[in-house]
Amino acid sequence: MNDRYDGYAGGDQYELVGYDEFGQPVYRQVPPQQQFPQQPPQGYDPYGTQQHQQGYGYDPYAAAPQGPRTPYDTGAQQPVAPYDPYDPYGSGTATGGGYDPYGRTATSGQQPRVAEQTAHIPQQAGGGRDRTAAGEDEGGRPDASGARQPRGDGEHGSEQFAFTEEADGESEDVIDWLNFTENRTERREEARRRARSRITALVVVLVLVAVGGVGYLWYAGKLPGTSSGGKSATTTATGAQNRDVIVVHLHNTNGGGTSTALLVDNTTTKQGATVLLPNSLALTTDDGDTTTLAKSVSDDGSSGTGDAIDSALGTKIEGTWRLDTPYLENLVELVGNVDVTTNADIPDPDAKKKGSAPLVHKGQDQTLSGRMAVAYATYRAAGESQDVQLERFGQVMQGVLRKISSDPQAATVTVQTLAQILDPSLTDKDLGAFLAKLADHAKAGDYKTELLPVESNGAVGQKATDTVVKPLLGGTVKSPPAGSAVRVGLENATGSKTTAEQARVSLVNGGYTFIDSGSGASQAVSQVVYADDGDKQNAVEVAKTLGLPSGSVKKGKVTTGANVSVVLGQDYRTSR
Repeated sequence: MNDRYDGYAGGDQYELVGYDEFGQPVYRQVPPQQQFPQQPPQGYDPYGTQQHQQGYGYDPYAAAPQGPRTPYDTGAQQPVAPYDPYDPYGSGTATGGGYDPYGRTATSGQQPRVAEQTAHIPQQAGGGRDRTAAGEDEGGRPDASGARQPRGDGEHGSEQFAFTEEADGESEDVIDWLNFTENRTERREEARRRARSRITALVVVLVLVAVGGVGYLWYAGKLPGTSSGGKSATTTATGAQNRDVIVVHLHNTNGGGTSTALLVDNTTTKQGATVLLPNSLALTTDDGDTTTLAKSVSDDGSSGTGDAIDSALGTKIEGTWRLDTPYLENLVELVGNVDVTTNADIPDPDAKKKGSAPLVHKGQDQTLSGRMAVAYATYRAAGESQDVQLERFGQVMQGVLRKISSDPQAATVTVQTLAQILDPSLTDKDLGAFLAKLADHAKAGDYKTELLPVESNGAVGQKATDTVVKPLLGGTVKSPPAGSAVRVGLENATGSKTTAEQARVSLVNGGYTFIDSGSGASQAVSQVVYADDGDKQNAVEVAKTLGLPSGSVKKGKVTTGANVSVVLGQDYRTSR
């Protein structure tokens, strides 16, 4: 039985004709039922599938009867046009002209075929219809004979869901793409991990280099606040530093007297220093006797004094430079004068009239010639301590170092030009190279001049040790052992050397350390003087040893480096 579509209530009826290329059903209008004088031919198939006696069935591709047909011809029943898969709308272009439901006319030369009016219902449900009668297979496609084979209910044609046949290929492409994306992500993560590892290693190396650099700068004393030249002293352990030291003795050939200084080149911290040594510094001779620096320079000479200084300060002097005042004058002239901030007006020692203009004026950055530099370095006003004169000498020496060449060969030429007869312990080349190093420090601002403070008895106290001996010289002061002999300074005022010698022998035999304080003006009465109350009893014992009355003991100023001083007068009589 044909599937029919009733349109709307009371409207025209339609019947299924076939399917278009998109699988959609095609309908046509069913003409109204009329009374015919005779029955339709036997075996009539309303879908155009009527069989013929000559074969197995109706040929859907057979040509339609010729002649014009009208759908409203009441004279006879109109045959149903067979389904043409290439002409689903029954245009009849192959079998003859026909009715075009869309108003198109046939252009071929054949007579147009009259077909029933059809209509296309796109959303017509397919359930419940006979697919075998429609000539469809199970997939909704025409079978090999041109008819469509039936397909099960609820199934859809592949032409309606063509993308389902491509699912397998597309899924493989998706899997490949996911694998590629995953591999690329893993490679990126691995690259990031390697980059982080490299950055971590680089940071560790930089930290180690920074720590090492800071440690070296700290060790070398080059960190801010740890170098000289206006900066605090280095905190590097003194034992880890290397120092070259020479001693220079300035001999005043006109006024007499000497001035001593230590020139220090710290090769570890790249710093230089001048340490001024007072003439009152107590030293010990090779015989074990106590003497002063001034007397040691005068009596023992260069080698003996250097050894005594090493013993007292714990230094290691490598050479001695004797610099007489005429050579100092020539040296200043060779380097082109010196600039010094002077602390006093210095009179001209060669002036014949009093009140003459000073040779050196007090003031900032005074330019001194050789003669002016010698006058300033050796000047000591009345009532001034020897320390003040030493400081002037130190200023001149530092001014010379700022002007001398930093090139060892040029500095050696300067030394050779002086034509000095140097101490055997120091050659002109050694002295020139040493002065060149100090000149480099002085020009860079890494140079300082310090005075070694000593106590009234000439000993080096704790203050001198902490401020000068350890940081600048790297030495250690040797304190006298407990219960050591009392140091006694003896000044001969008897006018007789024989009497003074007898007094010295008496003191040495009494267990005292003898200090020669020289000779003075004749004095009738002897005196035994002590400075500290703790030495009062020692002074009384010294008076007994020399056979002097107890009334000769009094408190006062003692000889430098001595615990007790004795002025031996004419009242002294030998006991034997």
